[in-house]
Amino acid sequence: MSTPAKRFSSAWTACTRARKFDDSGASAVEFAVVFPLFLVITLAILAYGIYFGAAHSVQQLAANAARSSIPGLNEAERTQLTKNFVSANAGSYPLLIASKVSVTTAPGNATPDDMVVTVKYDSSSLPIWGFKNFFPLPSPIIERVAVIRRGGPQ
Repeated sequence: MSTPAKRFSSAWTACTRARKFDDSGASAVEFAVVFPLFLVITLAILAYGIYFGAAHSVQQLAANAARSSIPGLNEAERTQLTKNFVSANAGSYPLLIASKVSVTTAPGNATPDDMVVTVKYDSSSLPIWGFKNFFPLPSPIIERVAVIRRGGPQ
């Protein structure tokens, strides 16, 4: 007479003997399943890194352009100093093309002593826009604002 434990043991042994599969291609199948997802995630990280780098350059350009307006004696001179700074230095910022940068100035909303400098950049020439069909990307127009207290006599 066989005990239930012996019957289970012999059944288990029979199952394991029958389950001799060839798993030599399993890693290739796993790679084929995982690699496209890995590639999309890696490209998304790269694309957003480039976009954030360009956005940071636009913000720095706006801040430096606002600072350049401080020595101006009146509104027209401050605006001209800001535009001159942007046209002279926009090409030196990483990921920016000077011809695609525009700048506007205006008085501040909170106080009239503030000067608002707005820099817009059309980033459609960056290489990341080829990936727009694979994952969502932000707007190609990057707009950053810097506010600074006006200098000179008021």
